[in-house]
Amino acid sequence: MREEEVHYDIAVIGGGLAGTCAAIAAARLGRRVALVNNRPVLGGNASSEVRVWVCGATAHGVHRWARETGIMGELYTENQFRNPEGNPYYWDQVVLDAVRAEPNIDLYLNTDVREVEASGPEDARELHSCTGWTMGSERRITFRAQQFLDCTGDGLLGHLAGAAYRIGREAVGEYGEPWAPEEADEALLGSTILFHTKDLGHPVKFVPPAYAKDLSTTPILRNRVLRTGDNGCDYWWIEWGGELDTVHDNERIRDELQSVIMGIWDHIKNSGEFPDAENLTMEWVGSLPGKREYRRFLGDYVLTQQDILEQRPFDDRIAFGGWSVDLHPVQGMYADEPGARQRYADGIFHIPLRSLYSANVTNLLFAGRNISATHIAFGATRVMATCATLGEAAGTAAALCVAEGVRPRELAAKRPELVRRALLRQDASVIGLSDDDPDNLARAARVTASSHLERLAAEPSDAAPGEPYPLTRDLGLLLPVDPALDTVDLLVHGGEEPAELTVELWGTGRPENAVPADRLLTTTVAVPAGGPHWVTAALGHRPETPGNAVLIVRACPGTSLVLVPERTDGVLALRSRAEGDAAVDHDIPEEDGQLVLEWQARGLRRRTFAFRAAPDTAAFLPERAVGGCQRPYGGPQMWSSAPLADPDAAGEWLRLDWDEERELGEARVVFDDDVDEYLNNLHRHRTPFEIMPELVRDYRIEAAEPDGTWRTLHTVTGNRRRHRVHALAGPDGGPLRTTALRLVVEATHGAPHAHVSAFKAFGA
Repeated sequence: MREEEVHYDIAVIGGGLAGTCAAIAAARLGRRVALVNNRPVLGGNASSEVRVWVCGATAHGVHRWARETGIMGELYTENQFRNPEGNPYYWDQVVLDAVRAEPNIDLYLNTDVREVEASGPEDARELHSCTGWTMGSERRITFRAQQFLDCTGDGLLGHLAGAAYRIGREAVGEYGEPWAPEEADEALLGSTILFHTKDLGHPVKFVPPAYAKDLSTTPILRNRVLRTGDNGCDYWWIEWGGELDTVHDNERIRDELQSVIMGIWDHIKNSGEFPDAENLTMEWVGSLPGKREYRRFLGDYVLTQQDILEQRPFDDRIAFGGWSVDLHPVQGMYADEPGARQRYADGIFHIPLRSLYSANVTNLLFAGRNISATHIAFGATRVMATCATLGEAAGTAAALCVAEGVRPRELAAKRPELVRRALLRQDASVIGLSDDDPDNLARAARVTASSHLERLAAEPSDAAPGEPYPLTRDLGLLLPVDPALDTVDLLVHGGEEPAELTVELWGTGRPENAVPADRLLTTTVAVPAGGPHWVTAALGHRPETPGNAVLIVRACPGTSLVLVPERTDGVLALRSRAEGDAAVDHDIPEEDGQLVLEWQARGLRRRTFAFRAAPDTAAFLPERAVGGCQRPYGGPQMWSSAPLADPDAAGEWLRLDWDEERELGEARVVFDDDVDEYLNNLHRHRTPFEIMPELVRDYRIEAAEPDGTWRTLHTVTGNRRRHRVHALAGPDGGPLRTTALRLVVEATHGAPHAHVSAFKAFGA
């Protein structure tokens, strides 16, 4: 056995997506990081060992413009390009490559941390080191660091250090949460093991092992649905252990879950009820229970159910989520009630920095399912893409603590702008925060462009003629209103007799939302028989500040709008939910009154009801790409060029001009990769795009010379990244001195406009 001691700025314990993103974020900010994981692969529940879908704020496509950016966004889009079939082993490599690309990270796999050295009083502990055992190598390694991150999920590091935590459900009297029980208890969400099947093209028998569960002795056949086509996370409801201790009873839970899987497969293969299963074989069964819940640490703020559903906009928000408050019966698969109860907010919700560090261990941060949240709120924050964004935020905060020589609490209380600006600089997952970074010299520049999109419209053409979409239900269009929406023309097929459409305009309530929340006005529009006809809805809407609005056309049987098969920048087509429409997950009953479920974009994304809006819009002016929010928030928040004659044509540009020469060392560009497109690592949902069409493919960055000519600094072809960072240098290799920078877009990946969400310039 070898004894070792290593020293780092930051030690990240736990290599799930939270720990992985934390380590990458801290390393990119120049800190030396140890990433320590007790498994042979990274990714935690998302890895090939467990194979849970990476879900997040999009909530399987329920929320609009909600896909994560930052490091999680990079992993999503890289996987989409490299792994369009959703191979879990290829996904492992995407995550591993992202870590290996960072020279400041030392990765320790198969290293189980089980000892800590900490000191100080109970309310002000300090963590000095932690020690792990590396299996197979017989190495006992002590990690010393200034800041520690517990991303273990179960919270073992913080527990050993004396960090305060909770297990189980809080009583309703503690935080006033509507879903909390009268009395606190230790009930948990259980664990799950998944399995995959494969069609071999010929009959395959299955002889069940002796431990296979006889399903007839359980409520499963009565209360759950078995399908031969289901695989992997389709069987998320194979869950058990909520009445036990999900850590200390882990082996018992594993055995029970595997017995049920074998019982399910025995029933499918041998009951005679599934003749289409004859050629199926079991290709893979997990060996590790995918845990949902255990310790939740106490920070300076405990996130609650109300924070989630009311979408409270914390001043120190550092990430967002969008998953429902999703809680499961404590009996899991043996419960008589449905496998889950879900409640969605009207849009994404925010998470504060104060929920990511320990209230009593002064140099401990955490990220993932163990953050400072109640059991009810945890039901929404626990999904892995959200955990990943929390990891990026916690890693960023830890790096700033080291750089500034402060503790996490001091950073949150006295220097929160440092965290906010660092996250925005990295294009992390935050919503509604404008770039106020004084180091971004672009904010002091004049911003101009070769053109910008002025007219909001979607009209049929010979290439995209459109098709009638019956008004048998209420239909809607979400439109950016900047500065006004005086009229909207709609293309309508009338019936055999003239008709009258009821048209309403609704606000969205919050800038991050995309559903009708408050009615602004109602008008009627006459529709002649036959057609199609362009008809005009007079609105006269002139809000005090720019924002989105939803135009609702109420159901009118016998008439139809025209659905055009084209995406329109900043616009979404919506339809009201009708009986028989799919909800979110099968076999989960949905509660009434959830706006994001009542108004669906599913089935209409990248299509638009034919319309023409007046007056022209200012939503895509070039200055939208400087000092803005970098993603949709009360509007598209980006520069979009006028339509390109050819997506491969050159000539669209965005320019920064200063009154006097500036010394520059770095340019950053955030392109648009359509965060409304729902992605999933193992492709529960399949998108046809390996690269988002809206991404700029080929571009160059130029600097103005004293004689008025442009010198090319960088030429990029085949880009498939949203966020690009470019060092700038003068002809002599020193800092660049110039009065203007220009970003020239030469081609997109197919979209008809050049899109830029942010163009930034920083000093040397």
